Amino acid sequence: MKATQRDYNSAAPRAARDCSIFFFCGPDEAGAAAAATKMVELLEDAGERVEISGGDLRKDPAMLGDEARSSSLFGDKRHIYVRATGDEAHDAIKILIETGEAGAGAAAPVLVVATSSTDKSRTAKLLEKRKDALVAMFWPPDLASVTGGVRQMADAAGLKLGGDLAERIARAAGLDVRLAQSEVTKLALYCDASPQAPKPATAEDLDAIGAATDEDGFMPVVNAVLGGEVNHINRELARMREHGMNPVGLLLAIERRAAQLVQIAAKLGPRGSFDRLDRGQKAQLGIFFRDERDIRAQLTRWHRRKLERLTPRLVELHRQLLSNSQAAEMLLAQGLIEITRFAARR
Repeated sequence: MKATQRDYNSAAPRAARDCSIFFFCGPDEAGAAAAATKMVELLEDAGERVEISGGDLRKDPAMLGDEARSSSLFGDKRHIYVRATGDEAHDAIKILIETGEAGAGAAAPVLVVATSSTDKSRTAKLLEKRKDALVAMFWPPDLASVTGGVRQMADAAGLKLGGDLAERIARAAGLDVRLAQSEVTKLALYCDASPQAPKPATAEDLDAIGAATDEDGFMPVVNAVLGGEVNHINRELARMREHGMNPVGLLLAIERRAAQLVQIAAKLGPRGSFDRLDRGQKAQLGIFFRDERDIRAQLTRWHRRKLERLTPRLVELHRQLLSNSQAAEMLLAQGLIEITRFAARR
């Protein structure tokens, strides 16, 4: 079974009933992760979450089947959540399927979020024609779709949110649905809103919870890092500490821009020119007027081979932050300085 962000919401309930292996891929890593979270919520009994890295599965492909077919300490249900890069999980999934067909028994649901992978990958090809598997591909969304998604999040949280405020949240989150969800959740708590007792939200309420804006948000740091601005990065990191920016949120904004650069580079091809993109193509690629100059400059820094090295580095840095939250700010600063210097190289 295959799906994209256009039909995922309608396909997800049936997939939750019929499938046991879920492969989420595409350049929109945030959208893929959000879709995996939604799928866990739709599973009849998701139970305990067991996380495995794609790197571990690459080293030991049999691990996936062992974990999926073992019981938790108290005999409860469980699901396996894999964060992978590319086709790291391919061999493990193949073994899981083959052993299942050989009579190894039922396995817990397996959800794979694969960065730097697409529906043309070996893993996707392995699963796409199976009735017990879902392959879902996600492209970076545009402003309108994320704004609509923010309004849906607000409705679910009991917030009455106007379109202008929803768009502001979408822009501040850098079109990252996970950050947008975080802002909506904080706003609902601040307004004491719930589905049973809906409350309206105002711009003043959003200001009060410290929602990021274009001026005091992540983008100056993102542009300094991916633009290779070695003379400015220390100043931006100092501003990051001064404003108490969330390290994971900032890294997600950088991941979002990196995914956008990958998509634009793929669209242009090896001999394409940014200047040949028309207004409609730029809108499709999420290139807004205010960001165009920065994106153009960053594309000159990040050719295809450099981008191929950037994505795994960002994934590894993300894992480091999640596994060591107390030192997240320091780890992020070190990682961003390294990436900035790499971007500066010709």
